[in-house]
This record gives sequence, structure tokens and C-alpha cells, in this order.
Amino acid sequence: MTVFFTADTHFGHAAARAFYRRPFANVAEMDAAMVERWNAVVAPDDEIWHLGDFAVRHPAPGPLLDGLHGRKHLITGNNDPAGVTALPGWTSVAPYMELEIDGTLLVLCHYAFRTWRGIAKGALNLHGHSHGRLRPQTRQFDVGVDVRDFRPVTLAELKEPRR
Repeated sequence: MTVFFTADTHFGHAAARAFYRRPFANVAEMDAAMVERWNAVVAPDDEIWHLGDFAVRHPAPGPLLDGLHGRKHLITGNNDPAGVTALPGWTSVAPYMELEIDGTLLVLCHYAFRTWRGIAKGALNLHGHSHGRLRPQTRQFDVGVDVRDFRPVTLAELKEPRR
């Protein structure tokens, strides 16, 4: 089992194409590309943490969620309405989570933190919300699709030097 992270998919959100300069002709193409890229890397038995803003005005978020591979956890964002957070396809839903992977404490939230528990001991903050618009900070990673080739990523990928 592999653990993946993503954020800010904004499935169904036509304005996301313009707001975040997404390279898709329309919202259907954007959604289809993100579903394809998600399912290309995430296996059905993998675990995936979505750090908020899953679907905005999507007409059928339940079937969409069910069609995505993995055991899916949602860390709620500012664009996750009750209809999305209540979907039965989520393994868990919370505004914040801490977990440890390979000896590294991860602090997960939709929002980037200035400081967080364990920062002095090597803990990492994984977040979304900023769509790549924040200057990178040590031990902090934006896992949003706009900076991650519109697909989920692993902790190992996050730790690799950016090219």
C-alpha cells in the first residue's frame, strides 16, 4: 500500500480554469484529465489524503468520488460543502490530521501554516489552498494539483529536489 496526497482538484469548477490558469479547454476535459491521472498512480488499495476543495458545483460528486481509486480521506477546505463532506466514499473527514510515515510526522491541513507541531523535530506541513502562489518554505509542501501535474503525489516525491 502506498500513501498519496493531493488538494484543490476543484472538480466541476469551471472558473478554476481561469483563476488558476489550468491548461484545459473546458471543465469536462479538466475533470477527465485529473481522474485519469489520479487513477494512473493510485491503486484501489492505496491510501490517499485529499487536502481540501474536492468538488465545486460538480453535478454528481458521489459517483465521481466512487470512480477514483484508493481509500480516500478528506481534510476539509473552504470549498467543501456539506454535500461533499457527507459522501459515503470518504474513509474519514476532518479539518486537520497528523500522521507518521516512514518516521516523519506529517501535519495535514488545507491551509499552509507558519509554524506547526514538531517543526523543530523535522515534521512536515502538507497543504493546499494556495495553488502554488506561496513562496516555498522549509519543510512545507503544497500538494495541490496546480503544482503537482494535476495528480496525487507520494511523500518520497515531495522530498525529491524540484527541477
